[in-house]
Amino acid sequence: GHEDTVNNHGREARLFDQPVAALLNDLKTQGLLGETLVICTSEFGRMCCTQGGKGRDHNPFAFTSWLAGGGIKGGSAYGASDEFAYKTVTDPVYCYDLHATALHLLGIDHTKLTYFHNGINRRLTDVHGHVIHEILA
Repeated sequence: GHEDTVNNHGREARLFDQPVAALLNDLKTQGLLGETLVICTSEFGRMCCTQGGKGRDHNPFAFTSWLAGGGIKGGSAYGASDEFAYKTVTDPVYCYDLHATALHLLGIDHTKLTYFHNGINRRLTDVHGHVIHEILA
């Protein structure tokens, strides 16, 4: 939670780390990692400073997502934030780009995935989504 970032996030990270490592290891051992796309993301990051106590506020300007398996180039990083992890400074990625990339890896052309809503055709990746080719294997 927001109230005690150091203790709460540390505890949550420990609870998350081993099961995710086991999942990736199991997929690899079973020969399924290459055809299974694993995405870990959030809708926002956290500010680099506290909000008057032990918690940190939402940060929509920079946060981390990670992807594994299913056509992703392992051991790579893409994009960077400033020295305070406040704002993206190189190669920003938006949710539309992540969606376009995931759909591409599933064999779906995101520009053709449309639905009719409020009198116009729309798509999940809006008009902004681009496949992030630099992270593909």
